Amino acid sequence: AQDRCLGVNLAQPLQPSPLCSPLQLLGQWFYIAGASRYPPHLEEMRAVTFEAFSFSPGSHEDELDITEIIRMNETCVVKNSSKVQVVHQNSTLIHVDNNMVASMARLIQSDKDLLILNHINIDFPSLSLSARTPNVSKEHMEEFKAHLHCLGFTEEDVFYTSREHACPLPGKQTGEGNAVPVPQMG
Repeated sequence: AQDRCLGVNLAQPLQPSPLCSPLQLLGQWFYIAGASRYPPHLEEMRAVTFEAFSFSPGSHEDELDITEIIRMNETCVVKNSSKVQVVHQNSTLIHVDNNMVASMARLIQSDKDLLILNHINIDFPSLSLSARTPNVSKEHMEEFKAHLHCLGFTEEDVFYTSREHACPLPGKQTGEGNAVPVPQMG
C-alpha cells in the first residue's frame, strides 16, 4: 500500500506538484475538506461549514489577490484583504493577510480542477482539498484520502464543508433548488 503514498517518488514524499504559472489558479474554487493536528486550524475547521474563494491577478505576476467567502458559525463573511504569493521553485503558496504571512502551503496535487495543499509553516500535519466545483469525483476524493493516510490521518480527522450551508457568491444567484450536498465519504 505504501506505493500509493501520494502517487510520487517515495524517496521524496509530499513532493510538490509543478506549477507552471499562477494563471492556472485564477478563478473560483470551493474548499471541500481538510484535516489538521494544529489546534487553531482544528478550531477553524470545526466552525467553517462552507468556503469558496477566487484568485484574480495581483500587482505582479507571482502574486494573486484572493477573495474568500466563508460561512463560519452560521454567518457568511467576505474577506478580500489578502494575497497569495507563488514560489515556482517549490510550488509553494504563501497566504499574506494584512501584510503578515497567514499560512504557507505546498501544492502537492493540482490538475486544472483540484488543489491539494500541504500546510508547511507549522510543525503539525495539515492538508486541505479544494476544487473548481462544490463536488469532487470519487477518484479525486480517493487521491486526497491517500495523501491524508500518508500523513497519518484517519477518516475521523477530516472536516467536510457542505453545499447546504453555501453563501451567495458574487454575481451568482443562489436558490434553494440548486443546493447539492457534498457526499460524505465513509
